[in-house]
Amino acid sequence: MAVERFRAIAQNRRARYDYFIDETLEAGLILHGTEVKSLRNGRASLNEAYAGESSGYLVLFNLHIPEYEAANRFNHEPRRPRNLLVHKRERDRLLGLVRRDGCTLVPLRLYFNPRGIVKLEVGVARGKRQVDKRQDKKKRDWQREKSRLLREKG
Repeated sequence: MAVERFRAIAQNRRARYDYFIDETLEAGLILHGTEVKSLRNGRASLNEAYAGESSGYLVLFNLHIPEYEAANRFNHEPRRPRNLLVHKRERDRLLGLVRRDGCTLVPLRLYFNPRGIVKLEVGVARGKRQVDKRQDKKKRDWQREKSRLLREKG
């Protein structure tokens, strides 16, 4: 499935720097109408967001969707917990990984699918140590230098 062609609302660029992403999955979100309108304006922040368990459900915490200006008293709370929509078997598997293996559920991207529905790409992640981050930086710098040399050469 080519997720790149979907219109991205927000990305968590820091997640791939801080974590090893073992696998990704697509989840739906339960949103209020004013939240969707605010997202259509392209306003959201995934930087401090994380997914976890709350009373048996997968919940996205700390996703910041600013209030929609045109909505008066019917506006939403910007950082409220939002339930994630995944299949029951998938939810149980993810919660098992979090409890047993010490993995973390990190939101990677928030986007509209071709039908106009808001989806969240969630990654099952393991934390990186400082050494791993340095190795990734060296590898990235070498790739950049290698492509620069190849361009100059021919």
